[in-house]
Amino acid sequence: MFKKMWMAGIAVFCALAFSFPMQSSAHANTHTVQKGESIYEIAMKYGVPVKQVEAMNNKSNAEIYPGEQLKLPVVAGESEKDLLSRLVEAEAKGESYAGKVAVATVVLNRVESDQFPDSLYGVIHDGYQFSPVLNGTIHQPAGEESKRAVEEALAYQGYDRGSIFFYNPDKAQSSYLSSQEVTTVIGNHVFLR
Repeated sequence: MFKKMWMAGIAVFCALAFSFPMQSSAHANTHTVQKGESIYEIAMKYGVPVKQVEAMNNKSNAEIYPGEQLKLPVVAGESEKDLLSRLVEAEAKGESYAGKVAVATVVLNRVESDQFPDSLYGVIHDGYQFSPVLNGTIHQPAGEESKRAVEEALAYQGYDRGSIFFYNPDKAQSSYLSSQEVTTVIGNHVFLR
């Protein structure tokens, strides 16, 4: 009897555990350097490329110091990649592949910035910063090119020009954005920091 109750309890627990969605896990990461650590060891600990850690922290050599805060790349799970891919699809539909990578990069840069929430979900749903959240097009599936663009943006974090805004000047005007530094123009989008 006890064995049957125990097995039933385990079955109920498993059913409940797997019926709720996983929480978003893509957050901005930092690491406080400890004495004796190297960039290589830190990158291996977090499972991120050494070159990305160097690029994100403007380290052309391997010199780091105890107590120094190093930024680490955003590591995204499948649900976060899907969310970002859908945003890229909705925001950059009809734009070039490079434009799609740049849109994804803006979102990743915002996760790293102190000016915005520190998760992909938080950045994407921050008020109505992105029109697809407001108009519902973010719920449409992403195409393969948008998915590849997200993978590339994740793989090359830290190698961009630091853009945290983009807009299409034919569709939107903003005195605030016009006061920001233009980093590049790709297709119909102007990217700024």
